[in-house]
Amino acid sequence: MNVKKIAVYCGASLGSNPVYQQAGAALGQWLAEHEIGLVYGGGKYGLMGVIAKSVLDHNGVVWGVITKELENRGTVLDTVTHLQVVDNMAARKSAMMNLSEGFIAFPGGPGTLEEIAEAFSWALIGDNSEPCAFYNVNHYYQPLQAMYDQMTSEGFLSEQGRSKLLFSDSIDEIQQFMASYEPPTIRTYHR
Repeated sequence: MNVKKIAVYCGASLGSNPVYQQAGAALGQWLAEHEIGLVYGGGKYGLMGVIAKSVLDHNGVVWGVITKELENRGTVLDTVTHLQVVDNMAARKSAMMNLSEGFIAFPGGPGTLEEIAEAFSWALIGDNSEPCAFYNVNHYYQPLQAMYDQMTSEGFLSEQGRSKLLFSDSIDEIQQFMASYEPPTIRTYHR
């Protein structure tokens, strides 16, 4: 699978450690250099803005999807290649999923977790055939990785399902994972 557009879920804040901004700028450059378009939440602030601006600075393509409310607050990055304004957050998530061929969770807050959890849970039930990965910059997602492993050991997530979610601090490893990705087998229920 040759992924051409990746959704990156990330914070509208910069975080307290400059390593996140540095990694965000590097990710944006990497996407542009590999001719992979960025699909993101359309904002100009925080890590969202850092990544999108880096893609654009390196002559890449950016699809921004933002709600009317956030646009009205002046948070939109108006230099994106393509901008889609939607009614609400549910429509934003849906549009981002429809545009993307893969999903990366970069460090962020509750919204980031909600978005990637939805994309992955939809993959497990057959409603999303695209790969999901956590870009584990500065070991940010280590506790969550342990939680997913706990879900598996406690029988709430199959080993096969768990193998379809990558945690990595290497964008090259994430790209390889996405290139060889096969959607999970849909769980069947027995009565």
